[in-house]
Amino acid sequence: MIELRQSELRVVADLASHDLPNSIVVLDELATTAPMAAQAIGIDVGRIVKSLIFVGQESGAPIMILVSGANRVHEKRAGHQIGQKLGRADADLVRETTGFAIGGVSPLGHLKSIPIYMDEDLFAFETVWAAAGNARSVFEITPDDLARVTDATRITVT
Repeated sequence: MIELRQSELRVVADLASHDLPNSIVVLDELATTAPMAAQAIGIDVGRIVKSLIFVGQESGAPIMILVSGANRVHEKRAGHQIGQKLGRADADLVRETTGFAIGGVSPLGHLKSIPIYMDEDLFAFETVWAAAGNARSVFEITPDDLARVTDATRITVT
């Protein structure tokens, strides 16, 4: 059995705290991008959840957007729905806020509480797959459960 890393154990604990199955799948290869993850799991790239960190330009605060792997965030449109202009977060802010390195950022198990928004397109799928705290690990969840446990606000990102 593969031993989970601390970052992955935080995701397992967060799933368990919400009474969700806490089974993380450790992939044979790294999946640092949505297409890589989709190929490794054998699913449509749209079912991959990209956990992206932005910075509110007015507040300077981090904001997470959970995005379908098939989509790119239209920053101006998404920022309008969120209520402030968005800028890209650097790798240091991502790690400081979530505790994860870019390529393995999970929607769960963050070090700090941050507002989370979720791509409407993810709700077209019965289940979706998200990073589990490392570029080698993922977990499956229903979009409704993901929105509930992250307290995400639904938005259109494209």
